[in-house]
Amino acid sequence: MEIKKIVYLCNDNSTNKTYQTFDIMATPHISAPEGAFAKTLLMPGDPLRAKFIAETFLTDPQLVTSVRNVLGYTGTYKGVPVSVMASGMGMPSIGIYSHELYSFYGVENIIRIGSAGSYTERLNVLDVCLAESAYSDSTYAKCLNGCEDKVIMPSSSLNEAIMKKATEIGVDCKLCKVHSSDAFYTSPELGGWEVLSKRTATECVEMESFGLFHNANVL
Repeated sequence: MEIKKIVYLCNDNSTNKTYQTFDIMATPHISAPEGAFAKTLLMPGDPLRAKFIAETFLTDPQLVTSVRNVLGYTGTYKGVPVSVMASGMGMPSIGIYSHELYSFYGVENIIRIGSAGSYTERLNVLDVCLAESAYSDSTYAKCLNGCEDKVIMPSSSLNEAIMKKATEIGVDCKLCKVHSSDAFYTSPELGGWEVLSKRTATECVEMESFGLFHNANVL
């Protein structure tokens, strides 16, 4: 990936001209150079959560992008290169960042790490959940490539690796069907969470997984 230069005219009059040279961003939304990201990337929604994860768990974390204050870092975990970058909220946002990471930076595994609201007594506060599928009424997949599927599946091999490691370290990781919603607030006329859970056949709700899984499947 070539980082080109652009020259901006900062001051101009008949006797003095001042120019300043900047790097063009590698993509429209990520300013990191080629090779800045590891093959595996953790993706919380909140940029400050990405910063906390990088500074708390990674060795020698380096800030590699900060466009729009969407922070991305690369370091190592037990000697293995790992990146962490925020996605922002919602499928359009995670769709942009995951698309550019998969398509231009050689990232192979993006693991979303974020919160979800439970639809069932089986999932409690602070439980660790792993999405086995994501349902959505969103048109994200249709707008991307014409896909009209309501349910998108994640990588089975990546899920198996996550569950295996969770078992090894004694973490009770619960597989669940996820509802990816476009709206955080919905009209009472549409019914409460019980109606949504029944209609979507899901156990918890968030706003990103459907878009991430679709990108991962098609890019």
